[in-house]
Amino acid sequence: MREVLGPLVAGWRKGGTAGLATVVRTFESAPRPAGASMLVTPDGDVVGSVSGGCVEGAVYELAGQVVADGTPVLVRYGISDDDAFSVGLTCGGILDVFVEPVSRKTFEELDAVRDDIENSRPVGVATVIDHPDSGWTGRHLVVRPHGFDGSVGSERADRAISEDAQGLLAAGRNSVLIYGPDGERRGEGMRVFVNSFAPRPRMFVFGAIDFAAALTRLAAFLGYRVTVCDARALFATPARFPDADEVIVAWPHRYLAEQLAAGLVDERAVICVLTHDPKFDVPLLQVALGAPQVAYIGAMGSRRTHDDRLRRLREAGVGESDLARLHSPIGLDLGSRTPEETAVSIAAEIIALHWGGGGEPLGRLGDRIHHDDLAEPASRAGSTPGGL
Repeated sequence: MREVLGPLVAGWRKGGTAGLATVVRTFESAPRPAGASMLVTPDGDVVGSVSGGCVEGAVYELAGQVVADGTPVLVRYGISDDDAFSVGLTCGGILDVFVEPVSRKTFEELDAVRDDIENSRPVGVATVIDHPDSGWTGRHLVVRPHGFDGSVGSERADRAISEDAQGLLAAGRNSVLIYGPDGERRGEGMRVFVNSFAPRPRMFVFGAIDFAAALTRLAAFLGYRVTVCDARALFATPARFPDADEVIVAWPHRYLAEQLAAGLVDERAVICVLTHDPKFDVPLLQVALGAPQVAYIGAMGSRRTHDDRLRRLREAGVGESDLARLHSPIGLDLGSRTPEETAVSIAAEIIALHWGGGGEPLGRLGDRIHHDDLAEPASRAGSTPGGL
């Protein structure tokens, strides 16, 4: 829902009804993850995507029907029949898509959810996507780390769902949960999709250089909250980094230490050291490598710079196990030349590390394209990572 939130709330505030389609489960090589959304606005415009183009036409028609009759629908799209030109996924994947009408009447908490997301406060939306009593289907529970708003139909169900959803929210994960009709944990009959909106993961870019400007643009596109930090006030300016969420003038190692001490660096954080100047990057990497686990630590420089950097870090007392966490020289071998191409190589390494990719051309591989181990359709529940 994050990707369509702006136009969704705009129509909601005007009193209109939109059709919101959300991927709630995926199987095999599905093109979009759980949580991906497509919106049909009250004016009939389309925002977002649930399949990258395979089934959008059918979903558009279904959204119009849902808005017209007010009845939410859970539908599965599987492999298409090429001979019959039927709607489906040519990639061979399977999507479960929940299509619901969204208005002030059906989702009165939407504006508060928008406020949480835009202010980087963790919030989750639990939606009943299937229930023996159709009156429950489409009801929402808005879950926060220490409470919830709304109701799906009973106190027992609200309590069970909120407790489980808080766990998913803490992990930044989306999932379908299964309960009995009144929230019984050992029962079946009610399925609830939890869409977790954790704060954006942070990327720290140290070194206010042209490569940093290119990386900042790409990182913002990928959904990171980007901080650029450099001790040189002449170069670290918002005008030079318009895509950064914040530009900080400070000694990099001191700033990172302050952020760590304040608890503002979590396991999703990415640290990119682009200064390739020992007086900046050695003390900075000492702090970064001595910190709790983060998603990625990379440092720019030539092979010679890398070897000299490792020598200085060892002399400063950094152990081999910590040095093994350092990705240097930063990025994948793409033959990059320009700052923009280098930014792509850095982002590619971060993505490959996150999802377990090997960086090989897909045409050379015989395995599945997607690396996440999702459940088969016969299983009781499925989940996918969330947070970007």
